[in-house]
Amino acid sequence: MTPLEMLALAATALGAGVVNTLAGGGSLVTVPLLVLLGFPGGIANGTNRVGILVQSGVAAWRFRAHGVGGLRESLPVLLPVAVGSLIGAWGISRVSDSLFERAFGVVMLLLLLPLLREVAVPRTARAASPTHLGPRWGVLFFAIGIYGGAFQAGVGIPLLFALAHAGFDLVRANAIKVIVTAVVTLTAIPVFVLAGQIAWAPAGILALGYSAGAALGARLAVRGGERLIRPVLAVTVIALALRMLGIY
Repeated sequence: MTPLEMLALAATALGAGVVNTLAGGGSLVTVPLLVLLGFPGGIANGTNRVGILVQSGVAAWRFRAHGVGGLRESLPVLLPVAVGSLIGAWGISRVSDSLFERAFGVVMLLLLLPLLREVAVPRTARAASPTHLGPRWGVLFFAIGIYGGAFQAGVGIPLLFALAHAGFDLVRANAIKVIVTAVVTLTAIPVFVLAGQIAWAPAGILALGYSAGAALGARLAVRGGERLIRPVLAVTVIALALRMLGIY
């Protein structure tokens, strides 16, 4: 990689880290950028996980420093999401790069309509739910774990919507989301390491950019609250739609 390419990757990761911490979907930019820089799809997918893991750890730390923890609330779903992540990572690490890139696009397109619907429906219009992730949420988080283990990109968005439906406000939901994402990523990374699908130099650059973005994103989330998070979430889903329609 040239110095200019490294700078572009770090700057992109910084922006993606902010977006991931406030909503999700930042990997929809970083993974294609890695492919554009010449890395095969499978390696781009695996390499991106290192930055996501560091980002999630930094974001969880900063949320806690700002008085918004999420570890206790996340504990009931960490095991099912970890098992799902392991299955998803194992499966995707065994497909060809071209198949991964096609599958990536198809899955994102399938997610589009329910995500748009969630953004369009105000939280006050949804059925009230207790602020607790009991056993019945395990199946949903297992499925999210499979997706996160396989693709990672955009996993924060269904996590955020699931947590909002469980009754959490979007600030607390983001604090829980980054912990769950850390577990998803930590479970998946060894699979990609064993498959030889991590390029460590760009992974380090991504980690630096993602870390800075996570710290900034957590601060913005706590200070701005739902008034900031909701429009960012809406813009993220619209950007996802445009991406899947091939408009950019």
